[in-house]
Amino acid sequence: MADTADTRTPAQIEADIRRRRTTLAETLDEIGVRVHPKTIVGDAKAKVASNIDQTLGRAYVGVNRAVTDVRARFVDEDGAPRLERVVPVALVVVGVVGLLAVSTRRRKG
Repeated sequence: MADTADTRTPAQIEADIRRRRTTLAETLDEIGVRVHPKTIVGDAKAKVASNIDQTLGRAYVGVNRAVTDVRARFVDEDGAPRLERVVPVALVVVGVVGLLAVSTRRRKG
């Protein structure tokens, strides 16, 4: 059978108890901070803000890529407009705007 007698002095035992009490108090303080409603709300807000930032970042990258793709279709490498692509699109836009204007006048008139 193993010897289970404590060979520490009373001063050593008291010092050990003080250390354990300090450690326990620190742990309880940390738990108190973690479960405090303000901490929980703050953590939730931070998580939502992080998710929004990530979503906006992905959206920005997607829009930037789309704009770059569209620009590449209508502008050549030197930055000059590609008239063979710009003119037909401009004519279609003018035609649609004209049709909308005529349609609006007929409704009012």
